[in-house]
Amino acid sequence: MLAENYLLANDAFAARRHLAAARSHCEDYRESYMAAELCRWSALLSLTEGHSSEIVEGQLHEALRIAREQGARSFELRSAIMLARLWGEQSRRAEAVDLLAPIYGWFTEGFDTPDLKEAKALLDELGAC
Repeated sequence: MLAENYLLANDAFAARRHLAAARSHCEDYRESYMAAELCRWSALLSLTEGHSSEIVEGQLHEALRIAREQGARSFELRSAIMLARLWGEQSRRAEAVDLLAPIYGWFTEGFDTPDLKEAKALLDELGAC
């Protein structure tokens, strides 16, 4: 969470340091429940630092893979939102909708939560709804 907060504060150096510490902790203690989020935060940091879209996409695909393996639907939604937004900015709107719409469709409640509100707004922006 510190890495995410430093990202929001535009301190990429501190964010990367805390992200590395979080990864190390997860490896040392064999805790993998936050692995998808760590990949998503890495993608956000890479995007902030101006890395290529291929690098960011790779990190987001890894986050999606891990979330799917763990059945972590909320983490999958967050990663899908980020990847769909990136694709939308690259004029890959159909791919973005094809990724995000089914994941958004899994949810049957909680539509007032920030993640689901963001997903709905993005789908509307992409012309899916």
